[in-house]
Amino acid sequence: MSGTNTLSIKDVKREKHVIDASGKILGRLSTEVAGLLMGKHKAQFVPYLDTGDYVVVKNATKITVTGKKATAKRYVRHSGYPGGLTVETYDKLMVRMPARIIEHAVRGMLPKGKLGRAMFKKLTVLKGEN
Repeated sequence: MSGTNTLSIKDVKREKHVIDASGKILGRLSTEVAGLLMGKHKAQFVPYLDTGDYVVVKNATKITVTGKKATAKRYVRHSGYPGGLTVETYDKLMVRMPARIIEHAVRGMLPKGKLGRAMFKKLTVLKGEN
């Protein structure tokens, strides 16, 4: 009687993917990156293990959004103190921290909890070429 071949974290082979964000749409790029981080492109993908690869996204400043999202999309955060709510539009955040926009979009597409945080650590977003 033969047992099921179960995948162990030791069996996972990780690669490095470099993606150029120039002229790409935010959501479409984010889904591609999230899939690579989770390992969904691999034959040995299992949802309970981190089978994904390392991803480097370069040229974060050259990403685009469609429609009125550039002025209407809002990024909200709170410091935890009374009156500590900060609301920023896509345009302003793109000037200040363009990498944060891609990180925010990808993080929302990853699993929640310990597994998602481990996957997110394999993402590097660069402002320009290097």
